[in-house]
Amino acid sequence: MKSISLVFAAGIAVTILGGCASPNFNYQPPATQISEPPISVVSISRVGDKMLVQGQYQEQDAIRLAKEVSIGLFSAYTFSPGIYVKQGQGSEGEFYRVGDVQGSGHVSKAMLSDPFQAILLRPDGTTICAVTVFNVRACESDVVVERLKIPRTSAETFQQTLIYNGRVGDKINIGYREFSADMARPAFNNEVEYDLRESMTIGYKNAVIEVIEATNQSIKYIVRRNFNGADH
Repeated sequence: MKSISLVFAAGIAVTILGGCASPNFNYQPPATQISEPPISVVSISRVGDKMLVQGQYQEQDAIRLAKEVSIGLFSAYTFSPGIYVKQGQGSEGEFYRVGDVQGSGHVSKAMLSDPFQAILLRPDGTTICAVTVFNVRACESDVVVERLKIPRTSAETFQQTLIYNGRVGDKINIGYREFSADMARPAFNNEVEYDLRESMTIGYKNAVIEVIEATNQSIKYIVRRNFNGADH
């Protein structure tokens, strides 16, 4: 009888505290274009610095809990401090999950509680709910929630870079790197030497750079055209 009473108590605890919620999985981080430095602006890069970066990256919406949050009678669900990443949004609020990112939090449940499915952040921004696999939710209010954005590794991220590797005599060495999903693509990497006696304007692929001054420590230059051929 005691075990049956505990099961009944755990079940009604979740139901009374929250009601029902169906998680959405409709969130897709937007791609952000990056192109640095600006065209026709004097820039300075030291040895090892990126002279030119162009491409796109993604940032994932996430929340961070600074303190442990226990939800429901008998602490049916406990969210540890850490980061939880967004997975969807609907009229009931925003849905988050345990992520595979550094500093990620985790969720633990009491023995008799239903399996966990998602975290619901209500529109007030301070009410956190545990949503079970049966779409039942249990909530806790007045929770301190920090919103943040974290870099996301995906097939949509791609960047091209030129790196200054220094000067020897009248020649400068420039490294070209490609990154896809935050991983270097070695087959597309290259090192190129340019003789400044021949020209103070250098180019790689579509990018064109006017060199103003170069030493074995730094380079002063102006980007005249980007990898994508844009010159303004």
